[in-house]
Amino acid sequence: MIVEKEVWGNIPLLHIHNDDMNEETPVVIFLHGFMSAKEHNLHYAYQLVKKGVRVLLPDAKFHGDRSEGLSEMQMNIHFWDIVLNSIHEIEQLYNGLKNKHLLVHDKIGIAGTSMGGIVTSGCLKRYDWIQTAAVCMGAPGFVKLGEYQLQQFAKNGVQWPMSEEEIQQANELLATYDVTLTPEKFAHRPVLFWHGEMDKTVPFRETYDFYLTLCKYYETNPEDLKFIADKKAGHAVSREGMLAATEWLAKHLA
Repeated sequence: MIVEKEVWGNIPLLHIHNDDMNEETPVVIFLHGFMSAKEHNLHYAYQLVKKGVRVLLPDAKFHGDRSEGLSEMQMNIHFWDIVLNSIHEIEQLYNGLKNKHLLVHDKIGIAGTSMGGIVTSGCLKRYDWIQTAAVCMGAPGFVKLGEYQLQQFAKNGVQWPMSEEEIQQANELLATYDVTLTPEKFAHRPVLFWHGEMDKTVPFRETYDFYLTLCKYYETNPEDLKFIADKKAGHAVSREGMLAATEWLAKHLA
């Protein structure tokens, strides 16, 4: 397994592959969580490369090699800016794969944990070239998650530095990336959800309810939509979840 530290445009990333791979090899772009970094998902890359999949692990804005030393509160204020920026950078990475002749058949999947799963959901709304995805602890409903986050901050006595009008404008922007408002955008692509039922950071119920909504769009191919609920897990993917996600991606890119 070869791990190369590269910068594509302005995006630092780890490019993980082996000597047997070529331009026909399927690719997964795997996205890390909030306050994490690309290196923290090397175990996903290891499993995928073993299964014959090339992997890109990018750093999100203000994370990893792109850190600007912001406090956690400052990072929280920038959360949705980071998410939306990552969604746009996925297209930049896709074009980079094409320009570097590393992707000729569009065998490409997107996946991520927590914030990375949230980004993945937004990408499924915007990009029809994504063939498969794994959403681990992610929230497809951007507007509802934003409202939940504000409730949690208020509950913890944190004063959010935005007016009601600014929050309304932010919600209108988030709605344009919110795939729960246009579930048909999933377009029958194979998608796996993994979520812990005890998750307090990204609520389980909202994601599961969206999965139930999606089921009617997958009636002809129900095996292409899967939800794994871990009754004991909080906001952390289990080893079983990691193995299930990587197996799903490799299977549907083969």
